[in-house]
Amino acid sequence: MSETKKLYIKTYGCQMNVYDSERMAEAMGGAGYVETDTPDDADMILLNTCHIREKAAEKVYSELGRFKGLKDAKPDLKIGVAGCVAQAEGEEIMRRQPMVDLVVGPQSYHNLPALEAKARDGAKALDTDFPVDDKFDTLRKRGGKARRGPTAFLTVQEGCDKFCAFCVVPYTRGAEVSRPVARIVDEAKELVERGVREITLLGQNVNAYHGQGPDGNDWSLARLIWELDKVDGLERIRFTTSHPNDMSDDLIAAHGECAKLMPYLHLPVQSGSDRILKRMNRSHTAESYLRLIERIRAARPDILLSGDFIVGFPEETEADFADTMALIEEVRYGYAYSFKYSTRPGTPAAERAQLGEDVKTERLHRLQALITEQQRAIQDAMVGREVGVLFEKAGRREGQMVGKSDYLHAVHVSDPDVRPGDLRRVEIIESGANSLGGRVLPA
Repeated sequence: MSETKKLYIKTYGCQMNVYDSERMAEAMGGAGYVETDTPDDADMILLNTCHIREKAAEKVYSELGRFKGLKDAKPDLKIGVAGCVAQAEGEEIMRRQPMVDLVVGPQSYHNLPALEAKARDGAKALDTDFPVDDKFDTLRKRGGKARRGPTAFLTVQEGCDKFCAFCVVPYTRGAEVSRPVARIVDEAKELVERGVREITLLGQNVNAYHGQGPDGNDWSLARLIWELDKVDGLERIRFTTSHPNDMSDDLIAAHGECAKLMPYLHLPVQSGSDRILKRMNRSHTAESYLRLIERIRAARPDILLSGDFIVGFPEETEADFADTMALIEEVRYGYAYSFKYSTRPGTPAAERAQLGEDVKTERLHRLQALITEQQRAIQDAMVGREVGVLFEKAGRREGQMVGKSDYLHAVHVSDPDVRPGDLRRVEIIESGANSLGGRVLPA
């Protein structure tokens, strides 16, 4: 029997990279690897990278430099780079860091075992193609006896056809592709059999989902959600990330009609200025976004909204920024992710005149102060309400358990009878800086 080898994966960026890392680990399990929490005893180190943040490639090269001592001490150690930086940089990674043995893009990681075998034979292994075959057909099934936590991600759609002026996703993830309904449902059932009770459906533009249904026709995301609603043991469904242009009528209706679909929606707008939205190539306006929010709230009045904002986009004036602040005031977000604009090589916005860092920083601070105020007000308003909480893990204190509410708030309780995986009704009794405290109600 061959000796078990150890795999260390470090994951950067979005939830889809978390999902991809799980699938990579499963793929390498077939090649005799088990995961380890430390790179020190690993036989293979894999960095699953993200290209969204500023200077993402340089951060990867810096991280690789930290492993040089390990590689020197253990020459048989294999080091790989996966994900979106791998897709964007390709052979350049191996040129700049010769100790890297393999590079694989996000659409080709099903080929990891073959690439690892090639590296073991002493050759450099590179695969950054956009293959015709579906990687999900090749990956191992997710079933098995090993239990897992009560929540899981499940990729249903990849890629993007929107070509926003600031974004590299169409170049690193490729065109929009949706997985067939039957394969998604099978994977969901496998996850439920292993203890999962909540699934978050993932996609770069998840609400643009148009996978083939059992009837041979393309199904919308809403129709997929209703199919997953039938899965016994699956108690909660979420999805992210959505584009305003793809919020269809049936998906809006599902928020009001499907009990398993949680009252939370991440719907990025990026800016409240129509002029900047046009320069971003976002193809929606502030007014159309606000009217969409009205329709969503009419379907589900208690829905909690989150968004994304880019501050200091090229050519943004103080008046443009004021429009963004006005939109935030009107929507009232429970959460938001906000960033200073930073250039991405190869994107149209990178070639435009850039704002000064001091201007971007000052505006970001103002925007985040407003978001924080809204977030805290919404969180404080939860006190006295009864919510569902899916408990995930033990808290920091003795006897404490922590989980997520229907609205994705972190909730902690002190109750010795609560276990990970329990879905309980909880009365919220306090609001902290970043979490809620509650009391478990009798079953």
